[in-house]
Amino acid sequence: MLSWVHFGDLHASNDDRYESLDHLKSMIQQVNRHLAGRVDFAFLPGDNANNGTPEQFHRIFAEVSKLKLPLHAIPGDHDYEPGNLDAFNAFANASLPMSRVVNGHRCLFLDVISAGRGGPDFRLSGADFLWLEAELASSAQDLEPPVVFMHAYPGDIADGHALAYAFARANVAMVDTGHTHYNELLNDGWVVYAATRSTGQIEEDAGRPGFSVAAVDGGVVSWKFQPLDAAWPFVMITRPSDWRLHRSRSVPRPTGEHCVRVLVSDDDVVSVTGSLEGIPIEFAPRADEAGIWQAHLPAVTASYRLPLTVTARTADGRSGEDSIALPAAGRTDQHIRHHSALGTDAHAVEPWPEHGIVGSQLGPNKNGRHW
Repeated sequence: MLSWVHFGDLHASNDDRYESLDHLKSMIQQVNRHLAGRVDFAFLPGDNANNGTPEQFHRIFAEVSKLKLPLHAIPGDHDYEPGNLDAFNAFANASLPMSRVVNGHRCLFLDVISAGRGGPDFRLSGADFLWLEAELASSAQDLEPPVVFMHAYPGDIADGHALAYAFARANVAMVDTGHTHYNELLNDGWVVYAATRSTGQIEEDAGRPGFSVAAVDGGVVSWKFQPLDAAWPFVMITRPSDWRLHRSRSVPRPTGEHCVRVLVSDDDVVSVTGSLEGIPIEFAPRADEAGIWQAHLPAVTASYRLPLTVTARTADGRSGEDSIALPAAGRTDQHIRHHSALGTDAHAVEPWPEHGIVGSQLGPNKNGRHW
């Protein structure tokens, strides 16, 4: 399984007295305490420094240097405000595009910023597109599907339709993005796209900050938002797929077809129990995967969506819960807008408040105010 935490666009700036870095500091403390050793890395999706200045990046570095996870960062249009990415490159200390294989998944980190004119002129350079095509072709030999990290959806990028079709052809499981400022999930039937709420410029949900946790487990995509003020433990079902995130190529391998897997935080969890349509499920921890509990999935099919709920309990009496709905038999793609272009927000899933999807599209790139 591949898993990571996503800290949304920081927009670090003195304009708000670096309030976003106060949020980031608190989030890093929570991730270090509860999720270090249970997820593979942390991700910054661009628009890290609101004006792309060295001072803003120095302040960001002072916070992320305390993180107990590997960190991968990509640039956004605000990082490119000076007309170059010099300050970002000094901060990130890694050249883009970049490919890293983690737990069998080819993770591709892209720069869709510097080939454009700045602002929202997002595009891949010709050389980077050729590099991406070669990496996607090579991923066919990998054990697991690839995952892509970029600042915006293909629908917001020049020639984005070519990108979206390349992702679909290569069985990319998930594309993780920033830019929107609001939580959103898209599923065009082939690829799941995710955007996480900004950390520094939040308009939705009364400005409630937080971070997301994402996973790809046997080709199944899961995503959940953890507000900064939410209680712990954190619980997320990583397999099977919720009906909203079911992809045409996300059918688990035969060995995992009747398996339920759950990621829980490091909170001295002593029991994990579940229920599928009233049938109780007892989980056991995986000895070889920290934070993963697993159980047999009862063989139940129905013409309606089956609710699956899982609860983790700690030694001191706290509990956390997650719930999904399994696709109805023979109706896995009801939410897909087949007539719409791939990689666009025409494929946004319906509101899912239990996982942090408000459905407001309340941010400066859609319906929000100008910052």
